[in-house]
Amino acid sequence: MEGLAMLRQLIGEVQELCELYGSSNYIPHQPHTQLLYHHHHHHQHSHRWCFPNFDDDSAEDDYCDPIMRSGKSGTLKTMEPYEPPPTKKSRKERNRGKLPGTTNSAEVMEQEIWKEFPEDLFEAVIARLPIATFFRFRLVCRKWNSLLNSNSFSQHCAQVPQGHPWFYTITHENVDPGAMYDPSLKKWHHPTIPSLRAKTVLPVASAGGLVCFLDINHRNFFVCNPLTQSFKELPARSVRVWSRVAVGMTLNGNSTTAGYKILWVGCDGEYEVYDSVKNSWARPGSMPLHVKLPLSLNFLSQAVSIDGTIYLMRSDPDGIVSYDMVTGAWKQFIIPAPLHLTDHTLAECGGRIMLVGLLTKNAATCVCIWELQKMMLLWKEVDRMPNIWCLEFYGKHVRMTCLGNKGLLMLSLRSRQMNRLVTYNVLSREWLKVPGCVVPRGGKKRQWIACGTAFHPCLTASA
Repeated sequence: MEGLAMLRQLIGEVQELCELYGSSNYIPHQPHTQLLYHHHHHHQHSHRWCFPNFDDDSAEDDYCDPIMRSGKSGTLKTMEPYEPPPTKKSRKERNRGKLPGTTNSAEVMEQEIWKEFPEDLFEAVIARLPIATFFRFRLVCRKWNSLLNSNSFSQHCAQVPQGHPWFYTITHENVDPGAMYDPSLKKWHHPTIPSLRAKTVLPVASAGGLVCFLDINHRNFFVCNPLTQSFKELPARSVRVWSRVAVGMTLNGNSTTAGYKILWVGCDGEYEVYDSVKNSWARPGSMPLHVKLPLSLNFLSQAVSIDGTIYLMRSDPDGIVSYDMVTGAWKQFIIPAPLHLTDHTLAECGGRIMLVGLLTKNAATCVCIWELQKMMLLWKEVDRMPNIWCLEFYGKHVRMTCLGNKGLLMLSLRSRQMNRLVTYNVLSREWLKVPGCVVPRGGKKRQWIACGTAFHPCLTASA
C-alpha cells in the first residue's frame, strides 16, 4: 500500500505540472467523481480507472469520465519549439471551471499499471473504505454488491482495526425509529429498519456490529445490524422482562461468525443468558448469596464488556457486580462512589473500567471522568469537562444520560434551558460538541435524544 500511495502522489504531481504549464495534452477531469468505476470502451477496448472522492459524503452516485493520456505511462509529450515559453498561471486561472468546495481528488490511473492490479487485493482495499463510501460504491457492479455475503471479505473486515464506534440513539419523537451518529464525519444518519417499525424499542447493548433492542411494551428482545438490516427476534423467555433490567452482550470469538451471548439481569437477582449458537435462553443458576440484593438497575444502567465478562454498576452498597459469560461465575466488588455524584454510568476503554458522572456541589455542576484502580478498588479522577463549558450549567438543574460507553463516550446534558450533546475521547481526552440531530426529509426541528448505545460498525455482522 506504500507503493500505491507513492504512485498516487507521483501522478498528482505530473497532473499539476501539466496544468501549471498549460500542456495541450492535459484534459481536466470532472470534479464530481463518486465511485471507483471500471469503464470498458467498446471501440478502443481499453480499461480505465478513476479513484473516488472519499471525502465527499453526497448521496448521489456519479461516475467519473474516462481520460486517456498520450505517450507511455509516466511520460509527458515535449512541447514544440515554435510554441511560446511556458507561463505560470495564476491560482484564479487554474481554479477556473472548478465547482466551489471541490478538490482535484479524482486522479486518473494509468492503464498499463492498473490493468495488472491483482483481483485478490480488491477485497482487502474495499474492506478499509469508510462505511458511507462503501454503500455508494456497491452500485458499481453485482460482484462488489455481493461482497457482504463473501466469507473472504468478512475475513478482510475482521483484520481491519476498529475505529471510533458509532452511536445508535432513540429520539424523543421515536422517528424511523432512531438515529445513528458517525463521529468520524460528524454526521447523523436516519436508518430505515422495517422490522422495528411500530415497536417501542430501546437499544440496550451491542457487540461485533450488532445492536440488541428491548421492546418495552411486549418485553421481547431483538438483534439487528443497523447498517445492513440483518434482523432477528429472539425466542421468548421463561421469565417476564421489564424495564428494571440491565443487559450485556459479548462475542464468542472475534466476530459474530462464532456466535454471541446476551445477559439480562433484574433487580431481584433473576437472570438469563441467550446463546445465538443454540438460539435459546438458559438459566445457568441463581445469584450467589454474597451478592447483596436488590440491585439498583434499569435500562439506562449500561453494562461494559471486557474479555467475555460483563460489568454492572450497583448501589447500596456502591460497587460493581460482574458475570463471566464463559464460566458463569458472579463476583461483587465494593467500591465507594465519589462524593456528590449523580447520573453516573460505567464505561470502558482498552480493558480499563471507567466511570462518568455529574459532580454537583452547591450551584456548580461538572462532568467528571474516573478510572478504577483495581488493586485498591478506588475511583481516581482522571479528567473533567473544561470549565468554560461547565459555566453553562451553573445554577441549573442538569441531568445527564450516557448514550455510548465504548472508548468514545456520548453524553446528553439537558435542563429546562438547554439540551447539549458532547463526545469525550478517553484516550486523547478530547471533548467535542455534537451537531444537533435534525428531523429527516428536509426538516429543521432538532430532535431530543432520549437514550442510545455505542456500536462498532461492521458490514459483515449477521444477526
